[in-house]
Amino acid sequence: MWRALVVGVPVGVTLVDCCGYVARVEGVSMQPTLNPDVSGSCDFVFLSRWRWRSFVYQRGDMVSLISPKDPSQKIIKRIIALEGDLVATLGYKRRVVRVPEGHCWVEGDHTGHSLDSNFFGPVALGLVTAKASQIVWPPQRWQRLESFVPEHRLPLNLREISRASDLGETPDMTDIEE
Repeated sequence: MWRALVVGVPVGVTLVDCCGYVARVEGVSMQPTLNPDVSGSCDFVFLSRWRWRSFVYQRGDMVSLISPKDPSQKIIKRIIALEGDLVATLGYKRRVVRVPEGHCWVEGDHTGHSLDSNFFGPVALGLVTAKASQIVWPPQRWQRLESFVPEHRLPLNLREISRASDLGETPDMTDIEE
């Protein structure tokens, strides 16, 4: 029995550290993507650590991170903007923020019901611990979690590019202030 424990514990720790783990998601900040039922049931998601070991981040990824306000708490939010992007904030101390190097801007899908970057500002990428890749419980909600940024929350610099490409034009970025 001791031999199984001596081998099993390090193997289990390595799997969790390298591959990922299942976590319970509570609260309404990611509704309707997670916990859409208001009855209080919680979704369980698989948090993939494998992809994040290379520090590859994309706008729209739903990630687990250490809360900048309470390091003992982990939260799940969506990456809205990456370093260098301009973000129109929702109640932050400045109306427009350029995300600094080594940081990202995260928000909950349930706008106005989430403690996110609109409350605490840009988040250091070092606080991101994993990507939420699929809902694994309850069984009727098994699904892969898609990466997307809602159109109304696109970074300002990407809105200009998106709008111009829709019209077949080259965007004019001279109007954006630092």
